[in-house]
Order: sequence, then structure tokens, then C-alpha cells
Amino acid sequence: MLKFEFSKYMDSFINKKEYSKLMKRKDEILEKFNDEKMTGWYKQEVSNELLSKIKEVSQNIRHDSDVLLVVGIGGSYMGSYALQQLLCPSFKKDKTEVIYVGTNLSGTYLNEVLDYVEDKEVSVNIISKSGSTLEIKLTYELIKEFMEKKYSEEEAHKRIIVTTNVTSGYLKEEVDEYGYTSFDMPDEIGGRYSIITPAHLLPMAVMNLDIDSFLEGYYEGKKYLDDAYSYAVIRNLMYKEGKYIENYSIYEPKMYYFTEFLKQLFGESEGKDGKGIFPISTVNTRDLHSLGQFLQEGNKIVFETVLKINMKDDLVFNNYSLARLNEIVTSSVMDAHYSGEVPNMIIEIETNNEKSIGEAIMFFMLSAAFSAYLFDVNPFDQPGVEAYKSIMNERIKF
Repeated sequence: MLKFEFSKYMDSFINKKEYSKLMKRKDEILEKFNDEKMTGWYKQEVSNELLSKIKEVSQNIRHDSDVLLVVGIGGSYMGSYALQQLLCPSFKKDKTEVIYVGTNLSGTYLNEVLDYVEDKEVSVNIISKSGSTLEIKLTYELIKEFMEKKYSEEEAHKRIIVTTNVTSGYLKEEVDEYGYTSFDMPDEIGGRYSIITPAHLLPMAVMNLDIDSFLEGYYEGKKYLDDAYSYAVIRNLMYKEGKYIENYSIYEPKMYYFTEFLKQLFGESEGKDGKGIFPISTVNTRDLHSLGQFLQEGNKIVFETVLKINMKDDLVFNNYSLARLNEIVTSSVMDAHYSGEVPNMIIEIETNNEKSIGEAIMFFMLSAAFSAYLFDVNPFDQPGVEAYKSIMNERIKF
């Protein structure tokens, strides 16, 4: 369950007339949203047939492999990686370890990963809707070479799973040629909104996360539609007041990659046509001793969304649980920042489990779409991402 506090640390910064005007756009925004083709993540549910296949393949991986290498970048990996960091133990490794590659062009990192798995049983999941992304294509070819040296060609091909476009593309051609197990990426779901596709559900299942509970919460998250629109409206009002940066402020470090997921979701959805709010994050209490100075007394271009989550915590110091101390620090920081002209909103996830995180993701994805529409931009494209690629493709010739 989610809880929201959008007024206590915010009301004095809100232009009530502008707030009323944006709230009156709700029917218009919802009509645009409902007419949009790229909302399969909201309008569709995962079929029992697909869920069964995901579970079967994940069980085979867990039975046969010590490591699953997930090759993906951007929206093809960030969601499942965020859930791994949030819901899985930080140090105790599961029977099958899930390691992410393809997120950069560091030969050092990839070499270290391949050295680490040299004496382990390995499966690979390649994820790319287009199949042509440089990082994925390059990493795929290098890992395919590694797998074909480690195993027989037949066995290597059994251990490679591909998640890609339904009908065409480089990886689809590889599936057809080598007979890889494959999953389809739906046309009506874009990368940063793809959390309920096999791109994320398969790695999550291999991590032994409860994907049924996650999906249950995700679908139930539709009940927060009104809250998601209110959050989008307040964000837009902050922008109009010169608050061009949103800081996702967390006090649980396991949430860090969840904020990375949010930064992609909002930044890529609304950052167009010279508009949009720039998303950043701080991990407290660590960053209170560095960026906290800027937030308290620096340029007043920032507002904060404080993300609270209830974690299991039985450590006690001088009659205070660490959870209670964290709560005192959180409220103290919000009071201080509010006095320093930094508005705050609070979103609380009551329980750190698959169902609650599913609800939270639906809430934020709805709000990202509504936020983009309030800026009068398309939430579901990313033309700016293609700008560097067109220059790069002129310079790199394979």
C-alpha cells in the first residue's frame, strides 16, 4: 500500500489558481492517455500462457546454471535490476546469481565478469527490442563467442535466451538461425514502461522473486490514478515556480536503483522541446554531508520527493531502533529544507515486498505519462536518444 503527503511541506509554494487550472485538464489528459497506442503496460495483463513459459524457462535456468548474464541497457534492464537491488539480499547470493552486462562499453568490466563465470555454469538472456543497440549487439557477440568456447555449439545455443521484437531485427534473425528460446517484446509497450514484459519478469523469476505477487500489486496500482495525476500537477507547478530539478530523496540505500529507474522514467518521458524537470537523487544520510549543503542554502531550483519505505529493522542503539533514528532524521531534514525554501512531497511504500513495489511502479508510470502530457510532449518517444546515435553511426563502421 502507498501513502501520500502532498500538502504539509508543499502548500505554501503552490499557486492555487494555477493548481485549479491544471486540475481542470484532467479529462483532456486522460482522453489522450486512453487513446494512446503505447499504453499496453496499462491496458493489458500478462497472459497465463506467457507466465507459465517464463516460470518454466526460469526454473530450467535455476536448475542448470550458477549465473544468468542479463544483457540489456536502459529500459531493457533498469526495472528488474532495481527490484534485484531492493528485494534481494545485498550479500547472500541465491543459488543462481543474476549479473547485468551490456550497460556500458567497458572492456574491463566485461572481462572481469567473463573471468568470474569461467568455471561456473552459465545461461544468458539478451534483451533488446530493436536488436541493433550498439552496446547490446557488441556484448551479445562477445558473449556468444565465450559461450561457444565454453560449451558445445548445441549446448551454448540452448543456454542463450533472447527477448526481442516479435517480427524483425538482428536478434530475431539470430533466433531463427540458432533456434534460441525466445520471448517477444510487444509493439505497444516501450522500454522504460516494459516492467511487465519478459524483459524484466524472466530475470525477476530467476532471482526467485514472486512475479505473481508483483503483478497483483502492479494491477492494483491503477487505484492510484488520481494520486498520480495530483503528483504530476504539483510537479508541473514546481516547474512553473522555477523549481527545475526534482530530487528523489531516500533514506534506505537499497532504494538507490529504484530512483535510477525513476530518473529514466521521468527524464526520458518529459524531457523534450526544451521542457521538463531534471531528476536527481540523494542517498541519505550519506548525502546530507555533501549535497545537503546545496539543498539547504544553494540555488532554489530544487524540490524534493521523499521516498520512504518500511524495512525489517531490529538493530537498537541506546534504546532507539535504527529505523526510528532514520525516521527522526527524515522529518528533521524535511523541516530544515522547508525552512530553506525547498518544497517536499512524501510518498511512502508501507512494505518492502513484491506486491507493494508493483503498486509503486504503476503509480510512477502513470504519473510520468501524465506529467509529459501536462508539458504537451509525447510521453512515449525519445527522439533525443537518437541524436548521438546518428553521429556515432557515422563514425563507427563494423
